[in-house]
Amino acid sequence: MITNSPKSVGTAFTLLAAFAGVGVAEEASQHITTALSSTTISGFVDTSAQWNFGRGSGTVPGIPYLGPAKADGFNLNYVQITLQKPLDANDNWAAGYRVDVGHGPDLAGFGTVGAGATGIKQAYVALRAPVGNGIDFKMGVFDTIIGYETFERVSNPHYSHSYGNGLEPTSHTGLLASYQLTENIGVSVGVANSTAPLINNRLHTAATPPSQHAESYKTYMASLSAKAPDSWGALAGSALYAGVVNGAGNAANSAAQAAQNFYVGATINTPWTGVKFGVAYDYFGKEDTSVERGLGSARGDAISVYTSIKLTEKLTLLARGEHYEQSASGVGPTVNNGGGALPTRVLAGTATLQYDLWANVLSRLEFRWDHDADGGVNGAATNAYGTDGGRKNDFMVAANVIYKF
Repeated sequence: MITNSPKSVGTAFTLLAAFAGVGVAEEASQHITTALSSTTISGFVDTSAQWNFGRGSGTVPGIPYLGPAKADGFNLNYVQITLQKPLDANDNWAAGYRVDVGHGPDLAGFGTVGAGATGIKQAYVALRAPVGNGIDFKMGVFDTIIGYETFERVSNPHYSHSYGNGLEPTSHTGLLASYQLTENIGVSVGVANSTAPLINNRLHTAATPPSQHAESYKTYMASLSAKAPDSWGALAGSALYAGVVNGAGNAANSAAQAAQNFYVGATINTPWTGVKFGVAYDYFGKEDTSVERGLGSARGDAISVYTSIKLTEKLTLLARGEHYEQSASGVGPTVNNGGGALPTRVLAGTATLQYDLWANVLSRLEFRWDHDADGGVNGAATNAYGTDGGRKNDFMVAANVIYKF
C-alpha cells in the first residue's frame, strides 16, 4: 500500500497555483495537504492463463466472469486502483470516502458501467454519527452486502467464482447503515435504487412495462453478522453471516422481475492449526407480478462448501464443492453470468494450490470440474458444455497471478 505524501502534493500544487498569486497558492496548498494527508492508494493487477479441456470452447459453463473469451489463452482479468480515507476510529463524527476505479473484461460482468471495461466499480462517502455505539453510513455506489466470495480475486479463496456468487447482485446505488450491537454482533440495513448494478439505475425510467415501476419503488436490504467470542476456544473467531436483498432491476445484468436474494454463510475455525471450513447457501427467486405480467417466475439456489489447509508457511490448499439447481423455466447466474448456458442441475468441484513465493504476489494453480447432472440445459436435450460430442463434463486448469500494491 502506498500513502500519498502531503508534502510533495502540496509543493506541486503550490508551483501550479503560483501563477494565480502567492497568497492563493499557499492557502490552496494547505487545504489540499490537509485533505489528502490520510488518503491511501492501493490496488492490484489480476492476470491468468486458462485452458478448458476439449476441442470446442465456444460454449463453456456459466461460471461468473469466465466466459468463452477467457478459455484457452492468457488473460488480463482486471486492474483496480483504490483511493480511500477510512473512518477514524477515535472520531465520533468521522467522515471519509472510497473510490475503486477499474479496467478489464471482468468489470463488464460486474455491471456498474454496463458493457464497458473501464470505469467506477465502487464510490461512496463514508460517515459516522455518534448514536449509541456509532452508526456508520455509506452513500453512493457500494458492493453487495451478501455473499461468501468477492468480485476481486485478490480477496477470493479461488481463481474461479462459485455459481452462488453468480446468483447474487453485485452492486447498488443507495444508502447503507451499519451498527455494532455488541463487540461480536453487527447489523446493516440499506435502501437502493434497484438490484441492478448499473450506476444510478432507476426503475421508473424504463420506457414501458414490464420493467417500469412506480417512482417510489426501491430495493431494500439487511444483514446480520456474528463472531464467536474468545471463550469458545478453538472456535473463537468463527463467523456467521446472513443477508437478504429484495427489489427489482431493469438494466443489463439483472432480471426485470421483482426478485429476492437470501444468503447464509459461515466460516469455521478448527482445533487443527491452519485448517478452516466454510459453507454458503444462496437463493434467488423472481416473480411474475401484476407489474411484470408475462415474464414468468423462476428460482435458483446453490450450496457451496469450502476447506482451507495451510500446508506450510507459504503453501495453502483450498477446495470447494458446489451444488447448483434452477427451475425448469431457467434462472442461471442472471446477474453476472460468464456467458455459458446452465443445466437445471450442476455439480462442481474446485481445487486450488496457492504459493506465496514473491512479495506482494498471489500465485495460484487451479483445477475445476463442472458436471451436467441432468443431461440438458433447462431440462432440454441441448448440451451445456461445448460442442464436441455432447459431453456432460467440463474440465479447466488455470494459473492466476495477482500483484498487490
